[in-house]
Amino acid sequence: MPLRVRLTLWYGTALALILIIFSTVLYVITARSLRDAVDQSLEETAAVAVRSLEERGFLPLIDETELMSQFPELARIDKFFQIFSPSGTITIRSPNVKQHEMPLSRQALEVASSGHTLFESAKYPKEPPLRLISVPIIYRGSLLYIVQVGTTMDSVEQTLNRLLLVLLVSMPVALAVSLVGGWFMAGRALRPVDAITLAAQRIAGGDLTQRLTAPASADEIGRLTNTFNDMIDRLETSFRQIRQFSSDASHELRTPLTVMRGETELALRRPRETDDYKIVLESNLEEIDRMTRIVDELLFLSRADMGEVKMEHLPVQLDLLIEDVHRQASLLGQERDIQVVLSATTSAVVLGDELRLRELFLNLLDNAVKYSRPSGTVDIALTIYQGQARVSVTDHGIGIAQEDQPQIFDRFYRTDIARAHTKKGTGLGLAICAWIAESHRGEIEVQSQVGEGSTFIVTLPLASASA
Repeated sequence: MPLRVRLTLWYGTALALILIIFSTVLYVITARSLRDAVDQSLEETAAVAVRSLEERGFLPLIDETELMSQFPELARIDKFFQIFSPSGTITIRSPNVKQHEMPLSRQALEVASSGHTLFESAKYPKEPPLRLISVPIIYRGSLLYIVQVGTTMDSVEQTLNRLLLVLLVSMPVALAVSLVGGWFMAGRALRPVDAITLAAQRIAGGDLTQRLTAPASADEIGRLTNTFNDMIDRLETSFRQIRQFSSDASHELRTPLTVMRGETELALRRPRETDDYKIVLESNLEEIDRMTRIVDELLFLSRADMGEVKMEHLPVQLDLLIEDVHRQASLLGQERDIQVVLSATTSAVVLGDELRLRELFLNLLDNAVKYSRPSGTVDIALTIYQGQARVSVTDHGIGIAQEDQPQIFDRFYRTDIARAHTKKGTGLGLAICAWIAESHRGEIEVQSQVGEGSTFIVTLPLASASA
């Protein structure tokens, strides 16, 4: 069942229950109010009759004509009265009930004998429903008379019947109008959902440029629209990165394979000396090593993206780690006559994985040595800055252009200057460095100018701050 239909049915059912409860309460309250008004009117009329008898001093009753002439307030058109003796026999009755037999009930006689007033409803054959009040007149502890005043309930019944008719007619009309309005409002409320559905269908067809127009209000639909647009932005970015990643990976792997194929075919065109074959095999081995590094680093990043790389969170003495990394990097620099200098160090403890942090700094130092000029200098320093450990690696090599700096941490991204300077890079080292820094709740940034060198700065929270 469509959601619009369900919403309309739920709304209609709830409204029908509300209307039924409201109508029932209204009918009951109205009936109670009308009957209370009748009882009050009967009580007032009975009080007039009792007062009239009291003013006569409870003399023996005369006939009704004389009584009515002396007390005209008893002659109300919509009411009748009867006066009974203590035995329950009629002594005087109003003219408008002479033709009817309305005896005093046994319950009224018993209640009046005990000195109490009784309201009761009565229904006689061929008579409309009546409402009666029986009031005893007690004098010196003895029951003298029982005054009974009554009125017909025809007007009350007619009023209640008209009210019931109005409710029975108006309720279905109101429900029908409300259902039509609910259907319209549900369609209006679900219109953005339909737009989201259509956009999702177009996206499923491969069009990731689809976006929804966010409403001005920040209601549930507005938040859903913004969330949907954010999700599509992330999906589009992810798919673009995947396409770029696949293209770059194919390019990086195709180059060494092409080199290996070309050198192998060239070596097989004619018989050659053993040394020539050895040179080809050594070249192929270098390319195989490069592809192996690319595959290993790709697998590492893939496992990192899936959260499968386990990271320890143990105290690491960062200054001792930097000193050890400096010694290893000094050996790397000897091949190109690059001097690696530890210019500053201070005691610092961070929480993290020592092996990953070692990999981070060795990658940065390896890049600094790789892109430095011969006989250059690479500087590494550890300081405390604003309550965080700050490790900087500075070289004086080829540098990085300003427009290239935002992309250097992307996978497989290498600047043209870097490719021309050395062909040993894979374009994945800085991406791994960025992931390690972020995994330790830190960050990595670069400051560089073309031809003057680069400075990579890694900031990590201290163990006390992390705790």
